[in-house]
Amino acid sequence: MVRQKLVRPSRTDKPADGATAVLPVRSRFSVWQRTAISHHWRSALSGVCIAIAAGAVGFNLGIVNLWERDVQSLFFELRGPLKPPEDIVILAIDAESLAQGQYYLEDPERYAALKPIESWPWQRQAYGQVIERLMDAGAKAVVLDVLFPAPSAYGEADDEAFAKVLKRYGDRIVLAANYNNISLRQGDLTQPSLPLQQFRDAGVQVGSVTFRREMNGKIHRLGQAFLDELTLDEAAVFGKPRPGDEAPLSFAEATLKAARMPYDQRPQENIFFYGPSGSFAQTPFWYVLDDDPWRTQLRSGSDFKGKIVIIGTTADVHQDFHDAPFSRSFLYPQPMAGVEVLANTVATLQTDLAPTQLISQPPINALVVLSVGLVVVGLMSRTAKPLTRAMIAGGGIGLWALVSYGAFVGARVILITGTPILALATVGCLDFGISFTADRLKRRRLRTTLARYVTSPLVQEIISEQDDFQDLLATYQADKIGTLLRDRYRIIKILGAGGFGETYLAEDTQRPGQPSCVVKQLKIISDNPKAHHLAQRLFESEAVVLGKLGEHSQIPRLLAYFEVQQAFYLVQEMVEGDLLRELISRARPLSQKAVVDLLQDLLPVISFVHASGVIHRDIKPSNIIRRKADGRYVLIDFGAVKTISTRMTAAGDDLSDAPMTSTVGIGTQGYMPSEQSAGMPTVRSDLYALGVSAIEALTGKPPHALRRSDSGEIIWSHMLQQISPSLTQIIDKMVRYDFNQRYHSAQDVLDDLAQLDYNQLSDVRLSDTRLSNARPADQQTEDGAHSESTAKNTADQSTQPGIIVTNQALDKTEILPTNWASDLPTQPEKPDEKPPEDMLGDR
Repeated sequence: MVRQKLVRPSRTDKPADGATAVLPVRSRFSVWQRTAISHHWRSALSGVCIAIAAGAVGFNLGIVNLWERDVQSLFFELRGPLKPPEDIVILAIDAESLAQGQYYLEDPERYAALKPIESWPWQRQAYGQVIERLMDAGAKAVVLDVLFPAPSAYGEADDEAFAKVLKRYGDRIVLAANYNNISLRQGDLTQPSLPLQQFRDAGVQVGSVTFRREMNGKIHRLGQAFLDELTLDEAAVFGKPRPGDEAPLSFAEATLKAARMPYDQRPQENIFFYGPSGSFAQTPFWYVLDDDPWRTQLRSGSDFKGKIVIIGTTADVHQDFHDAPFSRSFLYPQPMAGVEVLANTVATLQTDLAPTQLISQPPINALVVLSVGLVVVGLMSRTAKPLTRAMIAGGGIGLWALVSYGAFVGARVILITGTPILALATVGCLDFGISFTADRLKRRRLRTTLARYVTSPLVQEIISEQDDFQDLLATYQADKIGTLLRDRYRIIKILGAGGFGETYLAEDTQRPGQPSCVVKQLKIISDNPKAHHLAQRLFESEAVVLGKLGEHSQIPRLLAYFEVQQAFYLVQEMVEGDLLRELISRARPLSQKAVVDLLQDLLPVISFVHASGVIHRDIKPSNIIRRKADGRYVLIDFGAVKTISTRMTAAGDDLSDAPMTSTVGIGTQGYMPSEQSAGMPTVRSDLYALGVSAIEALTGKPPHALRRSDSGEIIWSHMLQQISPSLTQIIDKMVRYDFNQRYHSAQDVLDDLAQLDYNQLSDVRLSDTRLSNARPADQQTEDGAHSESTAKNTADQSTQPGIIVTNQALDKTEILPTNWASDLPTQPEKPDEKPPEDMLGDR
């Protein structure tokens, strides 16, 4: 037994011939990376923005604090003012109280009680007198937002009188302390400004009125938050410690302690603002000093019983105003006095309503921002539409703002809000801006391309649908207008453009009066010489047909045809008048007599066309003009005509059963019968189209709005009142689904119309009986009406071969593929049935 040695192929070995090469892992990763970047680069950029925002939160940058505090201020103001606790009142040192000293100077005997407030600063005896009256009236505590760091300007007697009052009421009185920053060479030193030692020795409470301002310049946190951040030694702040000395308190804590009111001792950070300036009840300071308002206005002090009275300035001259929620903002421009900020802090501790930060650790908040942002970015990546992506970003902003606002107002819980909202707004604006810029660049490139190929009919069709590209078409039209074709026909207006060429309104410069005419241009977009020769032969053949048809007085005459720079031109007579499309607009269908007149006027024209060996194939209201000169109907636009074969012409005048060789289906959906759609039109196809036009003239309904039976027959007569049964039978026979059941020729229709009692037909239009409210009462009848847009209607009468240019529904000529008929579902024929003779053709 021979053992074979197995050899592991090397990675560097080349694959055998015909084997599939496998990309290395590094190459596959590179391909995946490029694909991911090309498809998700916007999402990646959005993710970077979210990551930057999360990083700013994680590192607790100052800018984050600014955004969050601004959002909290906005939430307070959107919530609106609330009713504050009634047991907290402000005794205001206002402008009215400051002005009372003038009364004392004018009449010292009468206003002797106002002597202590004769001039600012007031005597400290004034505060002592007020404290005595308030405490005797039953106030819980009296709190002074007034600093007493230096001896009185009125002498020691003034300080002693004030200290005597303080000793009497002791710890039910609160005096203010302040902290100031002193800049030294070694750095900033926080220096306290305390009441005089003799006042502190009186046993009063001392509370700090200093607050830490946030990055947005506003006060948001309680005073104890500032004290917690101080690292000063108690001895350095309060001097040599004494037995019984306590740690410094905030103003709110000292107030509640003086009022003997319990409060939650747990650390609380944020102030709960009740409303703007004036939310708390205020009483002028001098009301307590003067006996008259004390008895009358304050009912001998009963208004202060059981309340905390905070004394502080609200006068503009003292400039003791601070930025805070409800202060100096767009919604609340009035500033807030310091004493009102203190009232809010006392109420916050008293009611235990301080808003609480749900997550205080910056890294966890960073994860929240990252999670919220990535969820929104993920939803945005599911669509490529810029507007939808922007709406998703906006929805994320609105939802998170709503959740944060609900938590803040309903549960007093602070969520990280400003940073994720700003991050999502940045992502949305950046994403939309990039998409908008990319779209503008794309449209600029498209504009350059369209400008290069503006002569192409397809390009002109695109331009006509874009408002911001209209100037390209206008520039092109300006270049065309004034062009002299064959040194004779000067273009004065472009009437339309399509897949095969353009149609112009021109004037014949070599005829007297330079009459107007219609010029059709046929372009051959091919470099193949054989295609050009074939087009030239077909063009000449069509010109011969149109020249022959133009001999009829109700068909525009062919004036000339020629070739210029491999483009073919037909010059036809211009017919001034109104399109039937305008006459039978939905508000103005025709009467039965008018429709009979229409049929009797056009059927001889159609008979002449058929006798000339052609089929129109595109009869519809937009290809019929009521001539202004004599009111006769004119059949226009023979660009879709098909010449009947020589063998058919030789069959005689009866062309009804002449088969057509298979061809492409040309016509307008709705007016085109089934055999024409299959590429096998007969002369009966034109009768069908004229019958559908007559139905539209009677009902005002376009073909697509008409119902059909299971067998394909049009159901229409039920929409009319007092319709002639004979006229209904004639039109029904014209529009039979099976062309074998239709009239054989136009003359047959004329013969049946001649049997109608014309005088018995109704001359009332549908608009007069069922749509009377759809048009003005003074609207003219169809016999005397003339559209104000004659030029427009005239412009629609001539279009390039095979194309009808219009904005009306069901008014566009369609060219179906040659294999259209073979793609239709077929039904098995019954054994005893034979195919119609008209469909046999040459077999």
